[in-house]
Amino acid sequence: MKITVAIQGCCHGELDNIYGTLQLLEEREGRKIDLLLICGDFEAVRNVDDLETMACPPKFRDLKDFFKYYSGVARAPIPTIFIGGNHEASAYLMELYYGGWAAPNIYFLGFAGCIRFGGLRIAGLSGIYKSHDYLRGRHERLPYDNSTMRSVYHVRDFEAFRLKQLLEPIDIFLSHDWPVHVTRYGDAANLFRRKPYFKQEAENGELGSVPAQELMEALHPNYWFSAHLHVKFSALVRHPNGETTRFLSLDKCLPGREFLQVLDVDVPDEQYAGDVYGRPMFEYDEEWLAVLRSTWQATNLKFQHRPLPFLKPQPLSQKNPIRGRFGPHAEDLDFVRQGFQKRGSR
Repeated sequence: MKITVAIQGCCHGELDNIYGTLQLLEEREGRKIDLLLICGDFEAVRNVDDLETMACPPKFRDLKDFFKYYSGVARAPIPTIFIGGNHEASAYLMELYYGGWAAPNIYFLGFAGCIRFGGLRIAGLSGIYKSHDYLRGRHERLPYDNSTMRSVYHVRDFEAFRLKQLLEPIDIFLSHDWPVHVTRYGDAANLFRRKPYFKQEAENGELGSVPAQELMEALHPNYWFSAHLHVKFSALVRHPNGETTRFLSLDKCLPGREFLQVLDVDVPDEQYAGDVYGRPMFEYDEEWLAVLRSTWQATNLKFQHRPLPFLKPQPLSQKNPIRGRFGPHAEDLDFVRQGFQKRGSR
């Protein structure tokens, strides 16, 4: 079974243009896009109040397109999953910290999250990495000031820690900024010709996200999609155990830019999940829900850092090659599975 997935770099509120481009592609090529993935800078702006929580100069604040999909004036023609970046209406995304439906047919993965679509396992990390906020708690409160308006979209160690506890295979991972060493695995010379100011940052180990790099080394997803740097770049990352991750970053939605990519992802027939019409459908991920339950007590809403929770260690193996990965408690996984069974899930 194949699922046709479209990947979008930075969205910057241009939903009408993105959906329009994909619908034109469907008409020209006679193929159906099953899923759209958006790698941040989504700009989920519902109203003018949300604009006040966007960290950019006021002259650049614009409602763009999302409010139409939120209010029901328009509906997303393609199931859509997105993560947050560093240009967001953060007040709304904080309401959906654990993920959820931002609008009909548009799902936010949360500040860290994992969900299934048609049997594909898709995980993601929202925001960008800044070392000075990485060890902070989620202390930001409305009304944001100039500092918290920015720190709210900075990745925290607790969110990366939770994602590291996923032990089952990941098909697709989304991040806004790049894993910090990914340029080593692609045509860096060509990238630096197009973006010469990237070279020094890459050599200094500063072009990207340290926690994203750690997650790539831990999870080994089949695909990793990013955005943020407004350039198309691909790489093939070979892990020590022989597994590979195909990395792709795309540009923002502008004429003449490489902002979209469409690919067919294989899903084993026994893994495929479809609705009564055979269309791929969304499902909660039981291991991720169990991770949330196993780590909830370490949730930190204060400025100061709180030590990460100690879970029951799992032995190092090919499946679990990184220290600090424990997986959820077995009793929490059983709790989630029992909950699914009570509600008639398979």
